[in-house]
Amino acid sequence: MIIVAVPFAMGFYYTFTEWNGLDLNAAKWTGMDNLKRIFTDDSRFWTAFWFTARFTVAAVIVTNMLALALGMLLTRHLKGSSLLRVIFFLPNVIGGLLLGYIWYFIYVRGFAAIGEATGWHLFNLPWLGTPGTAFWGIVGVFVWQTSGYMMVIYIAAIIGVPKDLSEAARIDGASAWQTFRSVTFPLIMPAITICLFLTTSNAFRMFDLNLSLTGGGPGYASESIALNIYREALTNNRYGLGTAKAMIFFFAVALITVTQVWATKKREVEA
Repeated sequence: MIIVAVPFAMGFYYTFTEWNGLDLNAAKWTGMDNLKRIFTDDSRFWTAFWFTARFTVAAVIVTNMLALALGMLLTRHLKGSSLLRVIFFLPNVIGGLLLGYIWYFIYVRGFAAIGEATGWHLFNLPWLGTPGTAFWGIVGVFVWQTSGYMMVIYIAAIIGVPKDLSEAARIDGASAWQTFRSVTFPLIMPAITICLFLTTSNAFRMFDLNLSLTGGGPGYASESIALNIYREALTNNRYGLGTAKAMIFFFAVALITVTQVWATKKREVEA
């Protein structure tokens, strides 16, 4: 009640007010004005929404493909696989804001030094300086941080696949790809459901990497919704408008994640 229900109810109330976020007695009821302004006269919010949607799609696909590939690789009894699991998981331990500043230094200083030494065009790109490269720069750091955690979930699911089913498939002449597609993949769908949910919700709520890497720049081309809401409420002191944006954001993310969980759960099977 204290941590979730009451703050949510208060936020819902402030959605329909004009308030600076400081004086509780200064909240002025404005009805639907904030929502009308967002839908008709706030192109920056919708630019941030479109950026966040594109970022989420790219980050979710790349993260889960990489995590699943690592999970499959590190369950094959490779030498040093336990150490590799730890190494791939470590980026998840570092806080997002600190991680963002580390990668800011890598993009700005490290890549420039490598590019100067090697002449490779890839390292000479302005990774945080243009809308296109900034987008993929943030995606890359998100994937680097998140894929190790998802890898652990996939490893647990892959280990839980009954060995006799895989062996029966191989005896019947199935290739490695056919065994994965017809046996392993359907049986790890619960893990896929969890990983898709976590990466989707985390990507939509991405804030710290956005703030530390690009600050929403250049201009506002790489501004996420979370950063847009933060600036609206706590920088511009338009708390009512910021809360209205947060409510729209909440219901959009809830709809997307519930739909994703429903769709993937329909594909789950039992061994």
